[in-house]
Amino acid sequence: MEKKKVAVPLVCHGHSRPVVDLFYSPVTPDGFFLISASKDSSPMLRNGETGDWIGTFEGHKGAVWSCCLDTSALRAATASADFSTKVWDALTGDELHSFEHKHIVRACAFSEDTHLLLTGGVEKILRIYDMNRPDAPPREVDKSPGSVRTVAWLHSDQAILSSCTDMGGVRLWDVRSGKIVQTLETKSSVTSAEVSQDGRYITTADGSTVKFWDANYYGLVKSYDMPCTVESVSLEPKYGNKFVAGGEDMWVRVFDFHTGNEIACNKGHHGPVHCVRFSPGGESYASGSEDGTIRIWQTGPLTLDDSETVSANGSVDKVKETADEVSRKIEGFQIADEGKSKEKDEAVEESS
Repeated sequence: MEKKKVAVPLVCHGHSRPVVDLFYSPVTPDGFFLISASKDSSPMLRNGETGDWIGTFEGHKGAVWSCCLDTSALRAATASADFSTKVWDALTGDELHSFEHKHIVRACAFSEDTHLLLTGGVEKILRIYDMNRPDAPPREVDKSPGSVRTVAWLHSDQAILSSCTDMGGVRLWDVRSGKIVQTLETKSSVTSAEVSQDGRYITTADGSTVKFWDANYYGLVKSYDMPCTVESVSLEPKYGNKFVAGGEDMWVRVFDFHTGNEIACNKGHHGPVHCVRFSPGGESYASGSEDGTIRIWQTGPLTLDDSETVSANGSVDKVKETADEVSRKIEGFQIADEGKSKEKDEAVEESS
């Protein structure tokens, strides 16, 4: 059998406990950034392209479950089991605000205009903090039916979505009225809910199913059964032609958005994958695992017909040369990528 080329990720060490959330900033004048949340209570900021460590936010006294950056990547927010959500200066690492809650906080998200911070957790209350008046009490949205697992903003900050740990479905709330306007029904509890970069789709993972919903009319667009229980899923932001999913079998898989066919399967983590996210330009994606590492995988050069080229690599009826060309092209791209080959060599040794 033809030996398949193995994708070599950039491996980011640093966390001493499982990595449970990842978040990429949009592209800023200084590049783009990746923040990670871990049960070791020390969220970390990295260069999103190279994975290089920039700094650690120190101050939480319990596991950090969720992390995010604002649109300009100047501020970070983290939600923790120490009953607090903290806001940080992403340039200096200084703690700017600490918002106390009455129970574990599982999720946080900055609004697109960066003026508001949304939090949710075991208290079953969604809170909206005004970043211009951080000392003012937060606005509390109508009680969530269950313990909050994920939160996100959509429709230019006019709506929010949340999912629960103990029941299925994604609830959409009108921010103005504070009421639930729609529920996207799922069988299992939704562990990952992402609004696509262009605002067209809501991507969810529940149990072993990945679903894509129309973000404007809330209809179900596509539903795919996965090979295992999936904890996190992310849609490629530029062309929307593929998505990445990670879960309990430790593998990070890439699928074709239109057909649901598996394009690639990346092995390397030594524990279940808790979170996967595409970078803002779609040229790479990151995975965080129970093993405490973050791995950044190259998507390969992005072209519109990329999906056809890469799927040729996985399908048997295509000529062998095509597969080799694709592997060579992707390999060449990875190594030419700003002399990162040294880090890649270390990653190879690490994963072998």
